[in-house]
Amino acid sequence: MQNRNSKNLSRRDVFKLMGAASAVAATTGLWRVGAAESAAAPLKGRIKQGITRGCLRGIKSTEEVVAICARLGIKSMDFVGAGDFPLLKKNGMICSMVMSGSLGKGFNHTENHAASIEGLRKGIDTAAAAGFPNVICFSGNRAGISDEEGLKICAEGLKQIVGYAEKQKITICMELLNSKRNHKDYQCDRTPWGVALCKAVGSPNMKLLYDIYHMQIMEGDVIATLKENLPYIGHIHTAGVPGRNEIDETQELYYPAIMRALVDAGYQGYVTHEYGPKRDPVKSLEEAVRICDV
Repeated sequence: MQNRNSKNLSRRDVFKLMGAASAVAATTGLWRVGAAESAAAPLKGRIKQGITRGCLRGIKSTEEVVAICARLGIKSMDFVGAGDFPLLKKNGMICSMVMSGSLGKGFNHTENHAASIEGLRKGIDTAAAAGFPNVICFSGNRAGISDEEGLKICAEGLKQIVGYAEKQKITICMELLNSKRNHKDYQCDRTPWGVALCKAVGSPNMKLLYDIYHMQIMEGDVIATLKENLPYIGHIHTAGVPGRNEIDETQELYYPAIMRALVDAGYQGYVTHEYGPKRDPVKSLEEAVRICDV
């Protein structure tokens, strides 16, 4: 009779052990494809993914950053200077969000309208000339005004420029940011306020940049909020909560479910990673791309 502790296991025993190991690995999330295999496997591509430069912090060469993005199937970068637009296009990428305006001094104070409108006009011209879709704007900090008054003043300012964006086929996206931890006193800090602003402006070219990290901190309920307000969402940012680092299993949001909800709801915009990596930035980005490729 064969000793059960013998090293000479039968083929049947080996397959049983392998099957058990696979089952454990699948349920614990430990069974993973290697980085090289993951990078080589084709993407489903149902989510158009982009990055901000901070995801590859430490890599100084823009050419190298763009090359890494192209290899991973990343379609865009946010906040890229116009001088690097040709490099993006050469690699089949776009700038999915052109920078414009001041975060602290935005559209919610009448005295800021002239500068905010001028900055937004320049951003619209830059995006339109390159054939890129979006330009960012900001509400600014409350600085003592109520949410109702701030919304009214923002709408008055944005109505002066949104017609120009329509003619140029550019979407203006006001970013939702948290005022609890990172951007104290910022006014556009909740989705209902931002949606009310879009409705007040009354243009299909006025939408929101929904930052999942910021809105998880302020209100949670991410999937339902995105689905209910999708017509007003023009762009999305990702990052882990807490800490604004990788979107892996160390944080409280499950990004595959969020991405599947977006696909099912028919979202057509870009999803840009805007986290600060704590580990190897390229490996972290490879993982983020796979997590969101649902």
